[in-house]
Formats: sequence, structure tokens, C-alpha cells
Amino acid sequence: MTTRTPNLSTTFATPSATEPLAKFTDPDVTATGEPRARVALRQLETLWFNTGTLCNITCRNCYIESSPTNDALVYLTAAEVSRFLNEAKQLGTREIGFTGGEPFMNPEILAMLGEALAMGFDVLVLTNAMTPMQRPRIKEGLMDLHRRFGSRLCLRVSLDHYTQAHHEEERGLNTWQPAILGLDWLCASGFRTAIAGRTCWHETADMARQGYAQLFKERGWPIDADDAGQLMLFPEMAESDTVPEITTRCWSILGKSPDEMMCASSRMVVKRNGAVAPVVLPCTLLPYDTAFEMGTTLADAGKADGGMFDSGAVKLCHRHCAEFCVLGGGSCS
Repeated sequence: MTTRTPNLSTTFATPSATEPLAKFTDPDVTATGEPRARVALRQLETLWFNTGTLCNITCRNCYIESSPTNDALVYLTAAEVSRFLNEAKQLGTREIGFTGGEPFMNPEILAMLGEALAMGFDVLVLTNAMTPMQRPRIKEGLMDLHRRFGSRLCLRVSLDHYTQAHHEEERGLNTWQPAILGLDWLCASGFRTAIAGRTCWHETADMARQGYAQLFKERGWPIDADDAGQLMLFPEMAESDTVPEITTRCWSILGKSPDEMMCASSRMVVKRNGAVAPVVLPCTLLPYDTAFEMGTTLADAGKADGGMFDSGAVKLCHRHCAEFCVLGGGSCS
């Protein structure tokens, strides 16, 4: 197995007195010297687990560069997940999310889902619905979970566009039909199913929802394209110097509240290749940046201080914070 380490980290350097401050370098102030915005944890509503970055396909703009060779985040074990589930239960967490990579490549995914559901959590799995999910053992296990827990298990399938051409532009040739077959099976079997699309095709959100609605009708999928919980449209992100930083003034300028941000209600657990134990991060979009590590338990994460954190509050010192969450309005839950 070849390890591919993605280049998604942020380098925090101290500029000299004569050098201008670069964007996203100082945790406390922006390049213009204004106080950087921060987000406190309002309530841990959703705890995410990255089950590993290995995936059966390589997408053109994968948020965390998952691929068949990227094992920068290794497979979590069911025992490691169990420890965090017990902590989350004590904190009143409502939902457990599983993402990757492709979660159904993790050999212990069914055990993780089963324990989370048995403990009373709602469970959300992000999947491409392709071959890993469609293996007989996985389908049999999912059907058992569906019979036992019903709509508390939701599978959100990545279908980047409602046309094959644009979907495969993002995900590669021959990725459309397997995803469609996976969605056919999920919907026909009665699973609560949602779709994740992208907004990078130079069309309005209304146009996109109309296109998806037509596809859902043609396939007979009981998914409401006008429901933002059933069809989530995510903003595209690119490494660009044009992304503005978020200051404390931006909340009133944009008419938004810190409580609306993903890191106000969620945390994510990852295990890095070579690490002894998993660590907690603010959200699903910052899996490789060690500056955003909050500790090895949820209790530690709530006390994190210094650097990117202020008593557990997250300082928005990453371009993804600005582009995806604050300006893009994105949220993985």
C-alpha cells in the first residue's frame, strides 16, 4: 500500500516585523490585523468518524483527497469508535456520522453502525453507493440494521450532478451507473436516503434542484429535491488566494451567527497513519492539519486552549472555514 499524504495542511509561521502578515497564518488576527472570528461549541449534536481515507475511486476535487492509495487516515476500529460513542452519549449527542474515504471499505463498519444505532443515536453514512456498499455481506448487514432500526439509519449518496456527464467529470468514467444501481437498491429497500450534489456547474440552486427532481421522478426515488435535508448542494472549494478571511465584524456584515456554523455543533474523530490513538478535530474538512487537533477525548476537546482554540472555541484560521462554512453556507449535517 502506498501512502499518499495530501497537501491540505496550513503552515503557521511567524512573520518578521517588516513582512506583511499572510492570510490564515495568525490564529488571533487576520492579514489586515483585525480580530479573527471564532466559534464556540454550542452543543455536540453530531459526532463524526472518518473511517479511513481509502476509497474505491479518485474524484477530481475530493475535499480530503481520498483515493485507492491514500491511507493518510487509517481505518478506525469498532473498539476505538465505541469509546467515543460512550462519551458522546453522556454529552447528549443526537447524531453519529460516518465518512471517509468510502466508509463501506472499512472492514468493521457494520459493527460501528450497529453499536451506534443500538445506543439510540441517529446514524448518517456518507457513501458513493458503489461496489463497496453493494457487496453481499454489506447489503445483508444493512438490511438487518434497517429492519431493526428503520429510519434512524440514513445513507447520503454522493451524486455530484443529475447528469451522467457532469457526475463523471468529477468522479471519473464508469462511476455513474454503479451509483445509480446503488441508489435504486437503497430506495427500493426502503432505506432513508439522501443525495449530496455540488454547485460548481454554473447553474442556480433552483436549476439544480429542478434537474435532480426530474431524475428522482424518472428513477422512482422517494427523495424530495426541494428539501435541503434530502438533497444537499455543497459549494466547490479550490485552493485560492482570493478567499477572504472571517473577522468578528463579518457576523453582522453577513447577517450570520457563529451558532450556525458546523463547528458550533459537531466534532470529528480521525486516526492518522502511524498514530497510537485517534484524535478529535473541529470538523470533517480539516483532517490533516495537526494545528487543529483538540485532544484524544471529547473531554479534552472541550478544554482545548491556545493556538487554534480558546477554551474549546475554534478560531476560523483556515480557508475552508471561510469558503465552505461561513460564505458557502455548507454543513455536513
